[in-house]
Amino acid sequence: MSVNGAVGRVRSRLRAFPERLAACGAEAAAYGRCVQASTAPGGSLSKDLCAREFEALRSCFAAAAKKTLERGC
Repeated sequence: MSVNGAVGRVRSRLRAFPERLAACGAEAAAYGRCVQASTAPGGSLSKDLCAREFEALRSCFAAAAKKTLERGC
């Protein structure tokens, strides 16, 4: 395997990744709303307060990464 070939495959996957992450917009927005509400005046951000929203976002990112690796691009 040539170094240039491997580098090309990695670059291709990295270029495709933002498009796949765009599918996680709803999860990212829900997590952002939770954090924003928790940090608003009178709010109290604490560990695991937005854990459900974070887990949904993490799962979406993981699925996007898996698709990127499976397709090899």
